[in-house]
Amino acid sequence: MKKAKKINYIYAVGKRKSATARVRLFHGKGESTVNGVAMEKYFPGEAAKETYLKPFRVTEVENKYYVTVRVLGGGKNGQLEATVHGISKALALAKKDDFRPQLKKLGLLTRDSRERERRKVGTGGKARRQKQSPKR
Repeated sequence: MKKAKKINYIYAVGKRKSATARVRLFHGKGESTVNGVAMEKYFPGEAAKETYLKPFRVTEVENKYYVTVRVLGGGKNGQLEATVHGISKALALAKKDDFRPQLKKLGLLTRDSRERERRKVGTGGKARRQKQSPKR
């Protein structure tokens, strides 16, 4: 019978639009993953890299922590922002007094509550579109 060693982590949930990211923050060096894939591959590109590393750079702990993330729902951008929100919340819990003010100042702990507006009946298209009215 195998006995797995218990690794301590800090758990937090980040949300954005319809995306939900469940984040586990581990102390030490390791590879950060999203849904079992390396973070660099799941969120490709320099802009995305800057975004998901922002909480670590602000708190100056870039190589001291790593994360594993399970993210569901939404598109890639919503998932990325949900992941950043979750990482920020986990870091705030990691060292309560040290990191929280820095993260709060940049708005990384605030849940962006803007959701997609639903389509209305009889509008003939998107949420706020109106049917064209005949003038003559």
